[in-house]
Parts: sequence; structure tokens; C-alpha cells
Amino acid sequence: MERLFCLVIGYVFGLFQTAFFYGKAHGIDIREHGSGNSGTTNALRVLGTKAGLIVFAGDCLKCIIAVCIVRFTFGAMHPEMTYLYCLYAGAGAILGHNYPFYMGFKGGKGIAATAGLILSFHPYFIIMGVTFFFGMFLLTHYVSLGSLLVYAGFITMMIVCGQTGVFGDMTQPHLIEMYVIAAFLTVLAYGKHWANIKRLLSGTESKTYLFKKKQ
Repeated sequence: MERLFCLVIGYVFGLFQTAFFYGKAHGIDIREHGSGNSGTTNALRVLGTKAGLIVFAGDCLKCIIAVCIVRFTFGAMHPEMTYLYCLYAGAGAILGHNYPFYMGFKGGKGIAATAGLILSFHPYFIIMGVTFFFGMFLLTHYVSLGSLLVYAGFITMMIVCGQTGVFGDMTQPHLIEMYVIAAFLTVLAYGKHWANIKRLLSGTESKTYLFKKKQ
């Protein structure tokens, strides 16, 4: 039952579509412009750097808040299950972001929400996420490639940390449960980026720049 509550808490927070509301405040429906995606990258391309940063912060923060609520409520009651419950909350936030019921289940791709999960989960994950994403993004300017690399690192870190005792006294069945959730989120992210993957392979993926290139 606790798992379901954690998932629902995350989903409710994930429903706050920062890009959609920011776009509406500026007179547009972000889903009708650019890629049609209600997320950070599309907001950045359509509305500019400031909008992209605001959307990223909002989508990231909603997951952080959900994870923190679960950590200090359910985690406090069952310390040995804290990481598992936090993962459920993060998964819920990502699902809420990707599939908001009031928008016909058409949201974003969940990367900014995933960043919130990574930032609030464990310090080791923060190091991995920052290094993998920004290293790849600054090298190639492909947001999608950086995002996919982060997810590859995410599931790898989950297994490595789990098997080396980083998550404390969690039992092996509960660790496996965490790996399954991480694998699900990874498959979901790669599925959401399937069109990007095909464009990356064909060399037609659009590059993203935080600031306009000098002529």
C-alpha cells in the first residue's frame, strides 16, 4: 500500500506541466509548436533560453518535492525502505509528467523530472547525471543523446550501488524491485526518444544551443 501512495504522490506532482503553463502565460500552446512536446527542450527552442531554464527548474523541482515528501514521511516510518519508496515517488512524477490525464495523456519525455529524481536520490547519482549529461551535451549539443546516456548511467548506478551496499540494509528482493523500476523507466525513456534515436543514427537530429551561435 505504501508503494501505491508513493506512486500517487509522485504522479500528482508530475501533473504540473511547467512548459504548458508557461506557454499559456505567453499566449501559446507549446504542444502546437516545435516538436509538439511539453518539455524543456521544446520550450527552449520555441520560447528561448530563459523559458527553457524555467521549465527545466519547474519540472525538476516537482519531482524533488515529491521525493522529499515521501522520504520524510514513509521513509521515516520504514528507514530500510527509503530508497525504494523514493524511487516509486520519482517514477510517479515521471509518469505524471509524461502522461497527464487532463492533457489527453500527452506530456513531455520525462528528462527534467528524471533530473529531479537523480538530484534527490543519492549524491552518487548527482555526480553521474551531471557528468554524463553535460559532458555529452557540451561535446555534441544533442540533448537527446545526453539524456539517453544519463539513463544508461542511471540503471547502471542503481545496480552497482545496490550490490555494493550503498542503499543500506535493503534486502535483495527489494533491491531487485528497484532494478526493475529503473529498467522500466529506462525503457520508457528510450521509447519516448525513439524518433530521436532514429534521427541520431541518420544524422538528422537537431542540435540545441543554450545561446545563439555567433555568426
